[in-house]
Amino acid sequence: MSSAATMTSHGNATTQPHSARSLTAPTTIEETGLPEELLVQLLVRTLYTQGELTERSAGEIMKLPYGVMRELFILIQREKLCEVKGHGESLGVLLRYVLTEAGRQRATAFMDLCRYVGPAPVPLNQYINMIKSQPVNSLTIDRRTVTAATEHLVLTPGTVDQLGEAVNSGWAIFLYGPPGNGKTVLAEAIGKMLEAVGGGEVYIPYAMEVDGQIIQVFDPITHVKVDAPQEAARSLIEAKVEKDTRWVLCKRPIEFAGGELTMATLDLSFNASAKYYKAPPHIKANGGVFLIDDFGRQLVRPRDLLNRWIVPLEKRVDYLTLHTGKVFQIPFDTIVLFATNLEPAKLADEAFLRRIRNKIYIADPTPERFTQIFEEVCKKKGVPYDPEAVQYLLDGVYVKYQLNMRSCHPRDLIEQIVSIAKFNGVPPTLSKTFIDRACHTYFFVEAAEYDQNTSQ
Repeated sequence: MSSAATMTSHGNATTQPHSARSLTAPTTIEETGLPEELLVQLLVRTLYTQGELTERSAGEIMKLPYGVMRELFILIQREKLCEVKGHGESLGVLLRYVLTEAGRQRATAFMDLCRYVGPAPVPLNQYINMIKSQPVNSLTIDRRTVTAATEHLVLTPGTVDQLGEAVNSGWAIFLYGPPGNGKTVLAEAIGKMLEAVGGGEVYIPYAMEVDGQIIQVFDPITHVKVDAPQEAARSLIEAKVEKDTRWVLCKRPIEFAGGELTMATLDLSFNASAKYYKAPPHIKANGGVFLIDDFGRQLVRPRDLLNRWIVPLEKRVDYLTLHTGKVFQIPFDTIVLFATNLEPAKLADEAFLRRIRNKIYIADPTPERFTQIFEEVCKKKGVPYDPEAVQYLLDGVYVKYQLNMRSCHPRDLIEQIVSIAKFNGVPPTLSKTFIDRACHTYFFVEAAEYDQNTSQ
């Protein structure tokens, strides 16, 4: 990996572009692309919290190879911040280090500046290069992939076409229509599409460094690790030296935000006590999908939220601000899904809707599709399917009480039937009694009217 690092006037390191996707491990401090002082502080804090470390054990925590760790230990030993306590494992090649009294005092001061302990960050420019090397719109999602990912949803052919075309564009998607028809589940299906094709995996850093500040990017809830092929180690002290393990191979992420979303959520989250940042959800979703569910029902006004997204959606970049006032640009390579059951015209003006290039209406199911969904759910839940029972449901409940069919109703009603049968100690069936009782508790129907209906 070629990287001629130099220190800027602010103490930051600048490097030549990272060899994206190659992930060759750095062999020196200079090749990490990070300021030497940042790595020294991180190592001293790590020693402070762990008590005793070897080059290997420290490298496993900081995700840096032996050569870099050896160089760092020599530096802090030269400054009399640590001392050798003895030989470690591996035939005496590794040494065991502990902090000196001066080192513990320095560690306390470093902790006041930042309490981050963990994998070393990657420089911002390496993060930018990596995101650009694995863009979400570079994937080719064919009809077979879309059909396989959505077969459990029983979509119309037209909706399948619209969805496939929208995902291939890589641009934002507006899913709208009545509630309960699978807009949220569609977002999960898009994630399956991204996983199913070549390039369905991305490298995510544990953290990145901007202007001397550490921003935690990897989130174990959002980022699902994928086992990467491992090359054989050349020696005991050079295990994992071939790859830069500051990066994690993950499935393309799917990040969700609902009614809790605020303007502050979309900015860097600074922990005032720990003194480091966490990336906002749309940055954690880089290379994948970011779903804003129940759009229009957030604590923030829809117009304010949309104004925040105008530049990222059009330019594919966002601007974040550190608490120091430093503003920096970062890639915004995410398929944003806005899912709502409100009228789009009431949420956004024409100028914003123009920037959301894909608008897909998710309609209520037809009686035929409703019946098909009902049959599919019966198979999954182990309930014997009876077409006459479904017809009874359509005529005796939906038509009679003028109810709208929703795609979620078959699942919900059958789960109600399973619960009723379980309580009564009998197998679940689509009997009229079970259907009536499930509908009575599920739908808003006057109890007296329904009791009279079920007694007939």
